[in-house]
Amino acid sequence: MLSSLSQGIKISITRSIKTAFEQYMAKISWDEKAYSFEDFMDEWRTYIHTSSSWYGKVDSDIKSSPEFHEELAAKINEVIEKIFSEEPTADQLEEMARLQEEMNTDVDFSCRAEAKFYIDLLNDQLKKKKSN
Repeated sequence: MLSSLSQGIKISITRSIKTAFEQYMAKISWDEKAYSFEDFMDEWRTYIHTSSSWYGKVDSDIKSSPEFHEELAAKINEVIEKIFSEEPTADQLEEMARLQEEMNTDVDFSCRAEAKFYIDLLNDQLKKKKSN
C-alpha cells in the first residue's frame, strides 16, 4: 500500500518520521534510557496531524488499513535505523571538540542528528554564558 502512493507522499512520510523523531529525541535530550516508542508515536501522530502535508492527501481507506500500518511501522523502523547509522560529519566532530573544550564538557554522541542537537545546545549555552 505504501508503495502505491506517489513519490512525493512517500518522501513526505519519510520526512515527517525523521522530523518527529528528531524533535522527540531533542525533548528527551537524546537520553536513550528515557526513550519510549509509545511517546515517540504520540509525537509523530501529533506532527502528522498538525504539520505534515501528506496526511490529508492519503485516502482514509488506506489510512485505516492494517497493511498500511504494518508498512508504516517498518518504514518508521527503517528511518530511525538510518538516523542512528549516519555518522557525524568531520565538521560536526571539529565543532563538538571546540565547543566541549570551550564549555569544559564531555558529551557522548553517536550520530549526525545527535551531534547537531548537542552543537545547537552547546552553542546556546555558550551564547548565554558570554552574555552574562
